Amino acid sequence: MKKVSLSVAAVTVAMGLGSASAADLGKVYTKAPAPVVVSPWDVAFGASIMSNYVFRGVTQSNKNASVSAYFEPRYNINPNLQLYAGVGGASISFTNRAAAEIDVYAGIRPTFGAFAFDFGVWGYLYPGGQCTESFGGPGGAAVCPPGSSFVLPSQNGLKKDVSFYEVYGKVNYTFNDYFALGGNVYYTPNFLNLGAEGTYASITAKLTAPSTLFGTSGIGAYVSGEFGRQWLGTSDSFYGTNIVAPGFAGPFPNGIKYDDYNTWNVGVGFTYKVFTLDLRYSGTDLSKAGCNAFTSDFTAQQTGSFSAINPGGFGSKWCGDQFIAKLSADVTLGALK
Repeated sequence: MKKVSLSVAAVTVAMGLGSASAADLGKVYTKAPAPVVVSPWDVAFGASIMSNYVFRGVTQSNKNASVSAYFEPRYNINPNLQLYAGVGGASISFTNRAAAEIDVYAGIRPTFGAFAFDFGVWGYLYPGGQCTESFGGPGGAAVCPPGSSFVLPSQNGLKKDVSFYEVYGKVNYTFNDYFALGGNVYYTPNFLNLGAEGTYASITAKLTAPSTLFGTSGIGAYVSGEFGRQWLGTSDSFYGTNIVAPGFAGPFPNGIKYDDYNTWNVGVGFTYKVFTLDLRYSGTDLSKAGCNAFTSDFTAQQTGSFSAINPGGFGSKWCGDQFIAKLSADVTLGALK
């Protein structure tokens, strides 16, 4: 096909030159500009600082400040289908003294009109942990390797390695320039390496203010929120207990059934170029006893929060109402060109 086109073009040029007038010979004919080639590759990256790192209603930083960053290469198969993979990290404060949270993930993002989907797998890695002993475990005996553990006053225990992975599916429907509604589902066979299955489902909503709200300043604004539920299964024997709480049946040497809980967050954000300032309130309906059993909080205090899975009466505030202020910067290489 290309050969035929070139031949026709050559004949046309020859005919034109044969019949050119003296005025035509004085014209300068320039070469047509080369077509613009758009690369299917792009890279997104960013960093943030937040007053409190909260994950599904539970602080991961002991209600202290946390920093994070990520790097995400992307490949656009076509305008409606994108492949991606990424790596990120955040500072945390866990009972096992893990050095940080390292995230590795990959997935695919197809779009169909106003629907935007996202399917993938996410790995949460927590290197540098140390086994934390619990003498409330099966038989009241040590469950960490000899000489490798430390003991908390609350006798909460946490494994050296709490790394795990989740598979997920997300959908977001954009009604117009101002309103979007979404849904998310995550599943793992072993949440935080507790031995318990975990399923999280949520709905999200975002209302974006008109671009003229702050005149020509370039500042944007939005209000967003999420309501979700975390379902949890039964732990392995590491977190089992032979202690019987007053008024509750026991023991549970083979593991404990964690409490399911609801979580929510709502907040307002302001954007300027690549920067976003997000101010958010987060909460859960998880009790102090249920939170302590789930998190093995190293700051847990004796509050009389007795339950079948929390026989020591220690309670945790890691799952209570929390406020998060977050400043982030996000950009893509394509946007910088």
